[in-house]
Amino acid sequence: MLITACEPAHVALLEEHLPSGGRSSFHARRFTRQLAGTSTYLVAWVDDRPVGNAELRWNGCAAAEVRRSLPDCPEINGLDVAEPLRGRGIGTALIRHAERLAVRRGVRRIGLGVDEEGNPRAAALYARLGYRPVVRYIDRWSYVDDRGEVHDVEDPCVFLAKELAAEG
Repeated sequence: MLITACEPAHVALLEEHLPSGGRSSFHARRFTRQLAGTSTYLVAWVDDRPVGNAELRWNGCAAAEVRRSLPDCPEINGLDVAEPLRGRGIGTALIRHAERLAVRRGVRRIGLGVDEEGNPRAAALYARLGYRPVVRYIDRWSYVDDRGEVHDVEDPCVFLAKELAAEG
């Protein structure tokens, strides 16, 4: 497995192999934020095929509750692994890669959000990797469906954080 930062040609491959659905490409929006310098969009590859992705948002979580509790804490956002490949270490590799990037930038703490009730496998993975609960919040986001209708979503989540060791 190889993990790289997203490149322009990767966006279409991500949409093909890990479709975001609807009219607005989730992958294109993430890549646009990377181009703006506010994030690094990571892609996991197996045999020249994207099998997972995660966005490392350098400016942190958008939720006000999280920003108050953890100012200046980058967020690993939207971790996703292709359904048939889950449980094979791809998510762990993406998280570890994001942590290494953060340490290289001098970051001492990193976090991510999880819906504990709706995603117990992810919550267990994050706990195993050393992430601990900090604050509960509502994750608010929207998407445009195939008919062009905008849907607003509110998910109750908990933000988890991990202290990072300096590079040695």
